[in-house]
Amino acid sequence: MALVGKIIRFDDVRGYGFIASSSGGEDVFVHANDFGDRRHEVHPGMRVEYEVEEGERGLKAASVQILDTPTTRAERPAGERAHTRAVSGDDDGLCDVLSPREFKTEVTELLIERVPTLSGAQIATIRQALTERARTHGWVEA
Repeated sequence: MALVGKIIRFDDVRGYGFIASSSGGEDVFVHANDFGDRRHEVHPGMRVEYEVEEGERGLKAASVQILDTPTTRAERPAGERAHTRAVSGDDDGLCDVLSPREFKTEVTELLIERVPTLSGAQIATIRQALTERARTHGWVEA
């Protein structure tokens, strides 16, 4: 059965990422080879259609099809790009303010790297709490 979801994280260098299903549930691992010649087009926020298989370390995407048209980073909606704002006390007086999507992607990468045993549900709960806290500090767009 084909599912639809969005790429929530994709690392070109390491050659893998994760898909969050539109219908909820656990995030699914996806390998760069699953995109074939379109690997260079993959970015967080991109919609994909895929099937799920049980892999050695959990759920794994198969038969992945990109649903979005290709875009460059500059063409992505403003909500998917970081912007900079002035902050006192910083060396150059500036810091990046991330979109909620970018912030969640950064948090997801860190959690997967540091605590690979976390489940998709645990990561989602942690991301939500951190995003709410980040908004109160102005680190994430409101």
